Amino acid sequence: MVQAPNRPFNDRDRDRDRDRDRSRGRDRDRDRDREEDTGGFTERVVYTRRIAKVVKGGRRLRFNALVVVGDGQSEVGVGLGKALVIPDAVRKGNAVARRDTVKIPLRGTTIPQKITVKKGATIVMIKPAGEGTGVIAAGAMRAILELGGVKDVVGKSMGSRNPINIVYATMEALRQLKDPDVELARRYGRPLPSEENKVVTVPLGPSSEEPQADDDSLDTGNVESLMSERPGETLEGD
Repeated sequence: MVQAPNRPFNDRDRDRDRDRDRSRGRDRDRDRDREEDTGGFTERVVYTRRIAKVVKGGRRLRFNALVVVGDGQSEVGVGLGKALVIPDAVRKGNAVARRDTVKIPLRGTTIPQKITVKKGATIVMIKPAGEGTGVIAAGAMRAILELGGVKDVVGKSMGSRNPINIVYATMEALRQLKDPDVELARRYGRPLPSEENKVVTVPLGPSSEEPQADDDSLDTGNVESLMSERPGETLEGD
């Protein structure tokens, strides 16, 4: 049997071509929507991999995508998405990362203290650095620190070099960072430092914006009535 040109050989090929065309159309629409609605976050795909599941009819392929999102102002999140194609996996990872973000307590352009965390088989060490040092880290850890708004920091990973383990260990280290001002206020029972608790300095002298009342414009009617009740006393103080 000779197959006709540009025609599927059987129903299976026809269904596969139709599903592929629909998937491509959905991917274009989703990519366009993601570019239009960023929500102030920057997205970066740090790792992708293909997973093959062997079944009776052959191998089923799926893809994983590890996505890091951050606003560059101390907020960062990580998500792992899984789908049949990479664009869908990236979209799912982006949604997961936005749901679970971490607020980094920055001290200027660096972190407040050194921290070491062991997560699974990976050990990460992050320590502050002086201004102008830059981000000294590699791979997935660098992406998290840059998108989190950290400008000067030194990071090192030991043990397992799996990017997924490194990302989760780095996020756990950032969660354990403490702001010194907040910790001191909590231990000594003081009010937490915030915008509402700031002390506002008020000048003691009369404000130049408010008009001052003249002595001639004062109402002396009440004063005269009070002084009349006291015989022998006048307004002039005689």
